[in-house]
Amino acid sequence: MAAVETNGPRTYGNWRRPVSAGILGLGTIGTFGLFVGLISIIIVVMIFGLLEAAIWFGFLAVVMLVVTTKDSHGKSTLDRGIARGGWWVTRARGENVYRSGPLGRTPWGTCQLPGIAAPTRLSEFEDSYGRPFALLHSPSTGTFSVIIGTEPDGAALVDPEQVDTWVADWGHWLRNLGDEPGIEAAAVTIETAPDSGSRLRREVEANVDPGAPAFAQEMLREVVNTYPSGSSTVKAYVTITFNAAHRSGGKRRQADEMARELAARLPNLTRNLQATGAGAAAPLSAQQLCEVVRVAYDPAAAVLFDEAKVAGETVPMQWHDVGPVAAESTWDGYFHENAFSVSWEMTEAPRGNVQSGILARLLAPHSDVTRKRVTLLYRPIDAARAAAIVEADIRAAEFRISATAKPSARDLRSARAAAATAQEEASGAGLTMFGMVVTATVDDPAMVADARATVDNLAATARLRLRPVYGSQDSAFAIGLPLGLVPRKHMSAPAQMREQL
Repeated sequence: MAAVETNGPRTYGNWRRPVSAGILGLGTIGTFGLFVGLISIIIVVMIFGLLEAAIWFGFLAVVMLVVTTKDSHGKSTLDRGIARGGWWVTRARGENVYRSGPLGRTPWGTCQLPGIAAPTRLSEFEDSYGRPFALLHSPSTGTFSVIIGTEPDGAALVDPEQVDTWVADWGHWLRNLGDEPGIEAAAVTIETAPDSGSRLRREVEANVDPGAPAFAQEMLREVVNTYPSGSSTVKAYVTITFNAAHRSGGKRRQADEMARELAARLPNLTRNLQATGAGAAAPLSAQQLCEVVRVAYDPAAAVLFDEAKVAGETVPMQWHDVGPVAAESTWDGYFHENAFSVSWEMTEAPRGNVQSGILARLLAPHSDVTRKRVTLLYRPIDAARAAAIVEADIRAAEFRISATAKPSARDLRSARAAAATAQEEASGAGLTMFGMVVTATVDDPAMVADARATVDNLAATARLRLRPVYGSQDSAFAIGLPLGLVPRKHMSAPAQMREQL
């Protein structure tokens, strides 16, 4: 991300998606496949004849058409066909239906998390400040995650200079993640939900003076009873995911070893996070994380947890019981417990320059969406790989310009942007891959259409291009939670291809 100095408000932009050099937008691998196909046509002509070669050419032409024809989200016909075929297989096997609990299909009789979050294991330790923190282990991907709860101050009535400072500090925090050893990914989750009013009731009841005038006490009771109607809560979480191995190919560390290392590193991470406008930052305990995940799958449980806190009690939760009793994934939605959710993925970042509040409306509560969760996924790139990536991006941009006698304006602009990114990286700036998952949850099926339209409109105000995660709604829902799941590690694709995603 680059900051643009102007006489007015400061703007940001120059987000790029690195691409490899190739013709017809195929990239290096696709271009290599194209040349192999052309060579195969020559071989068929030499061995079999022109008729067979014409048939083979027609087949290759259809394949190229399927690969190069893309929609507004950059998805080719082949991509959409693979997604649809995978969904048909999943539904035929019944893998889109989940039933747990004593009467469910799981043999252990618990409410374990479904899908890609099922293998996760939760433990709790203390950092060097004596604060308990939850350590989430994903054995299948070899990662450990810690979740930090924050209380953002918000930008209301804040001077623009202070907002610019927060944005700069956030950029520095992301930049420093690339230098932190073993960090695999990071995520920021902003969740908005209706306020039950339990916290306000607890605060008022704890501080009301019995000797106060009756009129004042009556006013407080009226506020407690009427304020929760239409009000919302905003919660923010920062998840940092670490690799279990010191280096690529190294021995994976166990939870105790990781806990000892992270206990010393967490205080510094949370202290630096407070300078970004995140407010008070502290790691979540195992109980707090269990409540967050349980409420995400069963929104009705939020009222029960709030009422228990008002009564000074804690509902003990175990990690194997935070999942839904019943869940079912559809092509474009996800049923879980008594709610229905739809998840979108970002396919294109805002073009041009934007101001720091570009996501304000998307993050704010909305009356047409019961619960909304916006998760920004970050993948820090270490300095050694960042230099190679930006240089490869420059070569690819220059290749597209030189491949035609009249390069398009978009190709020329892309080359300038690639050069600017390389210059910033050379001067010490960091490189971070990022994405976004937006999840809207409603408790009434009649509100689904309104929720879809609302998110589409909010995405337009943020100048984002969002696409529903067709055929993988259950996985997108889990990735949007503060669990530290790394999407590319859950893909059934070769390692070299995953590195390009």
